[in-house]
Amino acid sequence: VQLQASGGGLVQTGASLRLACTASGRIYSSYVMGWFRQAPGKEREFVAAIRWGAGRTYYADSVKGRFTISRDNAKNTVYLQMNSLKPEDTAAYACAAAFSGIYSVNEYRYWGQGTQVTVSS
Repeated sequence: VQLQASGGGLVQTGASLRLACTASGRIYSSYVMGWFRQAPGKEREFVAAIRWGAGRTYYADSVKGRFTISRDNAKNTVYLQMNSLKPEDTAAYACAAAFSGIYSVNEYRYWGQGTQVTVSS
């Protein structure tokens, strides 16, 4: 499985962005698709995840109510809608796929390249 992320950019505080992650190869219904982010000097952290088959979603506390993860099975694409962006959301965002597990970086088998999100104050 190969993952391609897109949609990052430079925005002002309070703005919105939508990231997309398109997968090539078979995505099984048991897969979990996740978004992680890494700011300079910090560890990679969980942002959101969705179960490919059931569509159940999971979020980090820091983004609950502002970010929404969704998927389009027909397009093999996962989206991360980010609203009310804050400077602390600035990071490289990467998508990933796991056979199981939700929150841990180590549970994800396939990774896409990062897309940079920069939020100016």
